[in-house]
Amino acid sequence: MSQTKSAFNLRKRSMAIMLAAVACGTSAAAIAGQAPVDLGTAGTFAILSKSGVTDVYASAVTGNVGSSPITGAAILLKCTEVSGMIFSVDAAGPLPCTVNSAPFLTLAVLDMEVAYLDAEGRSSPDFTEVGAGEIGGLTLSPGLYKWGTGVKISSDVTLTGGPDDVFIFQVAGTLLQASATRVTLAGGAQAKNVFWQVAGGVAIGTTAHFEGIVLAKTEVAVKTGASVQGRLLAQTAVTLQMNAVTQPAP
Repeated sequence: MSQTKSAFNLRKRSMAIMLAAVACGTSAAAIAGQAPVDLGTAGTFAILSKSGVTDVYASAVTGNVGSSPITGAAILLKCTEVSGMIFSVDAAGPLPCTVNSAPFLTLAVLDMEVAYLDAEGRSSPDFTEVGAGEIGGLTLSPGLYKWGTGVKISSDVTLTGGPDDVFIFQVAGTLLQASATRVTLAGGAQAKNVFWQVAGGVAIGTTAHFEGIVLAKTEVAVKTGASVQGRLLAQTAVTLQMNAVTQPAP
């Protein structure tokens, strides 16, 4: 069979799949999957907040930390806990690792807010009210998920997909992960492509492990000994208690 004929048949099969999906109510956009949420300059931070970062020593943050518009005195991490830089709106942050960069932080916080609205505004969810808000014990595939309530992770949950697949979770309430549970990525899925848009507070339980980018309207509280592979981007405060927070690979 010639290459031209093979290509023609491949296009015919692809078109047939698309037409069948449309007939079942699935859009071409859904077939292609969700685009990642653009974090802008907020994506240069492992932790970014508007009202400070508290800490019970010792935590380990791989990546940059920033807070604005509150003063740098509200960033309670020590330089030895951060593998990166600490950005503040003044010179009150921990020294010598703090950079006084109010204009950059203003832009980063704005980008964080825009990213939150992007994730919140994604329409035509692939899945709604999965588990009635309890996703512990489930294996979830890529796509756009929507809950009109809070979400609980009471036991381990697995997100399985390829390295370019995107997961977006729209949570109208709180996101609560129980102690000693794990969010696990499988099949090559990457933390940089997992977005948790949460209108309420976020709590990651003691010694739990979490994966993905948190876009929180309010506080993110990481309990004692928990670890995060992702970013914590909060429009109020981030609280740490002897945690490991590691930004995703680019």
